[in-house]
Amino acid sequence: MIIYNVTINIHESVHDQWLSWMQQKHIPEILATGKFFSARIVKVLVEEEMGGTTYSIQYETDSKATLEAYYNEDAPAFRAEGIALFGDKMLAFRTELELISQH
Repeated sequence: MIIYNVTINIHESVHDQWLSWMQQKHIPEILATGKFFSARIVKVLVEEEMGGTTYSIQYETDSKATLEAYYNEDAPAFRAEGIALFGDKMLAFRTELELISQH
């Protein structure tokens, strides 16, 4: 299993709007691509010097090939929408993780 992790710091001024958008629109639309079978939002419990609140959004998929298909077919439009809505009030970076074992 591959976990596509997007870590996002969101500014307080748009926090509630962003969280609602993530839960009600963005994540459901990403899951609707059929490339991920689950997603979760996890709050990072570290106070950032830059302010804002940081979250980890973790999408689970079956393979690196499926993730690559998402990058090529879907990601540009999803990223553009986030930038259009939240601009510089949202800072994101992405990490790919491979599950080795779960206990």
